[in-house]
Amino acid sequence: MVFQRIDPARWARQEYFTHYFSTVPCTYSMTVKLDATRLRARGHKLFPAMLHCLTTVVNRHEEFRTCFNEEGQLGIFAQMLPCYTVFHPDSETFSSLWTEYTPDLGDFCAAYARDMAEYGARQGLMGKPDVPPNHFPVSTLPWTSFEGFHLHLQKGYDYLLPIFTLGKCYTEHGRFFLPLAVQVHHGVCDGFHVCRFLNELQALMDAE
Repeated sequence: MVFQRIDPARWARQEYFTHYFSTVPCTYSMTVKLDATRLRARGHKLFPAMLHCLTTVVNRHEEFRTCFNEEGQLGIFAQMLPCYTVFHPDSETFSSLWTEYTPDLGDFCAAYARDMAEYGARQGLMGKPDVPPNHFPVSTLPWTSFEGFHLHLQKGYDYLLPIFTLGKCYTEHGRFFLPLAVQVHHGVCDGFHVCRFLNELQALMDAE
């Protein structure tokens, strides 16, 4: 994967990053309900289709791909892929899997199905090993819907990538809605960026 280091002297966001990373460390979250009616009608399973939509919009914008690499250098990944949770009813635990991103929805859903077939039943925190560094986390709570969800990370002020949490899909006035919580770091992502992300995400879900 390509990781482009940020030059602080040339980065337009440097002043804001310093303020929200060092002076006033700040993360925040937003919870919305997405209309998944048209996305469900495409014929793919909803969860991998949502993973694809999330990843597509993440890859459009640098603020959702900005992070520290393994050497502690600040930079931007050229492309991200999703790392997502799979629940094991027998042990009541979960494992994390990841799937390579491809722009085509059908190809991505097929890759997801292959990963689930090979790694989905594996127990342990990492069901599919060797997760690449250019990943972002997606969790699911398929047992209930929610109107608010907040993560409290002990070292969250050093984590810059977005974290997504999906809830249970529900019906309202004949349409299907899906709760989504988005957690971001204010050092790299303002409210404008989150709102743009959510508007583009809904538009992508609505596309024919």
